[in-house]
Amino acid sequence: MKMKIQLCLLGLLLLSTSCKDEEPLTFAQGDVRIQVETGENWTHEFPMFLGIKKDNPPQFAIWLEDIDGKYLSTIYVTEKIATQGWVSSDGNRRKEALPHWCYQRGVVYDDGLYLPTKKQPFTDAQTSATPKSNKQLKILLSDFTTPVVIKAEFNHSIDFNTYFPKTAKIGDDNYSGGEMGSGQPAVIYADTIYPFQTSSELNLIGRSSSDGTNGRIYSDLEKITTAKTIVKSVKIQIIE
Repeated sequence: MKMKIQLCLLGLLLLSTSCKDEEPLTFAQGDVRIQVETGENWTHEFPMFLGIKKDNPPQFAIWLEDIDGKYLSTIYVTEKIATQGWVSSDGNRRKEALPHWCYQRGVVYDDGLYLPTKKQPFTDAQTSATPKSNKQLKILLSDFTTPVVIKAEFNHSIDFNTYFPKTAKIGDDNYSGGEMGSGQPAVIYADTIYPFQTSSELNLIGRSSSDGTNGRIYSDLEKITTAKTIVKSVKIQIIE
């Protein structure tokens, strides 16, 4: 399937008292509005130094595929993933962060991983530091005459639970990068939108590989706890 995709203005809308300082997005007929609504565990406590802790938002990517699962284009990805901008990773490339997105793109870098590097950052989509609150995106799909799949993948660092502990070792089924790794694997949302639709909402369809060694989707979500509430909803609206 051929689809010409034009990425238009992408903006950040903070739905808080600071929104007065933000320029709101405007939408025209045919635009696709994507609204990421933050969940109860959008931020996660991350240790810094000397006992100081910081509330970190997740890393995430939103992208398009055709109905056969072929990657088309990335709409948005957080800056740390796009530029290898990790500060406290102890050399961990964080391949466990968003493996489904990475493998769907299918780009292998110099070290054999599917993650962008500092020398070869991902520049084909809009990026920014993860927003502290709800995020709104706008895209324009040209020649939108066939269905398209919208996917989103979200992940926290050190989001450990009973099933994915930091003590898991390399080779264990629940290994997720060690002490500075993910803990709970990334969660994946998706839905297919059709030209005749006006709205949709992405559904939680599974989780990613816990150690990032493949790009498969795993349906066993019973061991995922707080990661299920990183996002409250990802809603799609096609402006009429």
